Amino acid sequence: MTPQGAIGRLHRLGALLTEQLCVVYRRFGLSEGEFDVLAALRRAGAPYERAPGELAAHTMVTTGAMTKRVDRLEHAGLVTRRRATGDGRGRVVALTPAGREPIDRAFTEHMRDERRLLDALSPQEAERIEELPTTWLARMEGPRPGS
Repeated sequence: MTPQGAIGRLHRLGALLTEQLCVVYRRFGLSEGEFDVLAALRRAGAPYERAPGELAAHTMVTTGAMTKRVDRLEHAGLVTRRRATGDGRGRVVALTPAGREPIDRAFTEHMRDERRLLDALSPQEAERIEELPTTWLARMEGPRPGS
C-alpha cells in the first residue's frame, strides 16, 4: 500500500459519501452545513437552543462560518437569535417551529440514508470501518484539552 493510494481512496470515499448524503439535504432545501446546525440544535433538546460558539464546536467549523450559516437559517425563518438570559453580551441561537419540522423529517431520512450506505458492508467490515478511523483521528487530533 502506498500513502497516495490510501489517502486518495479516503478522499474519494469521503467525496462520494458527501455527495450522496447531500441529496437528502437538498431535498429539504438545506446545505450540508445548514443541516448540521439544525441537527445540533435539535439534539440539544427542548428548548432547542445553543450559543453560537457551542454550535461551532459541535459542527466543527469556525465561528465565522457559523455566523454565515445562522444568518442564512435566520433569513429562512428556521432559527432565531436572541440575547442570552443572564448575560447581555452572549447570544443564543434557537430552532423555530418552522425549523423543527423540516429537520425532523430530514434527520429521519438522513439516518435511513446512512444505514443504506453502511449496509454495503458486512457487519464485520462496518465495525472495522468505525474502529480504524477512530484510532487514526485520535492520534491525528491528539489529546483534547482537559483530558
